[in-house]
Amino acid sequence: GLLGSGRTEMARLIFGADTPDGGNVKVNSAHVLPGNIPDAVSHGMALTPEDRKAQGLILELSVRENIVLAVQAQRGAMNPLSFTEQTALANHYIASMSIKTPSPETPVKSLSGGNQQKVLLARWLAMKPKVLILDEPTRGVDVGARAEIEALIESQRQKGLAIILISSEPETIL
Repeated sequence: GLLGSGRTEMARLIFGADTPDGGNVKVNSAHVLPGNIPDAVSHGMALTPEDRKAQGLILELSVRENIVLAVQAQRGAMNPLSFTEQTALANHYIASMSIKTPSPETPVKSLSGGNQQKVLLARWLAMKPKVLILDEPTRGVDVGARAEIEALIESQRQKGLAIILISSEPETIL
């Protein structure tokens, strides 16, 4: 859809970031509570919002801390990931997604837009989602990062991950 057509609002409704007036969402025949992000996440849903800085990342936190957020939320506060587990998880995604960072402890705010977007994608992929909603995943990234993100999306699609892709760029959709 065109900008302003409600596509971002629809993504937010599906994920539970906003409360709908009606309708329902199911993942593998299981109902997801409307307007309930924790329930959506517990059913394997993930969302990368179009504004990664304001709605996706916690810019003051490190790359490691941003990557492990969703996995830690899945596990709950009473079952924390050890620092060793966090570092291993972050290092895996830094390597596999070619995130250019001096260290897992680097504040995510100091990375380029493309690397920030890859950190956000890594966060959700680390929790092994069933449905990944991508709202403008290549907005504000350079050509090289765009190609890497598009290849990552395609590889996840080929692995069977359900993807809802919102983009104003026809090349990304193709």
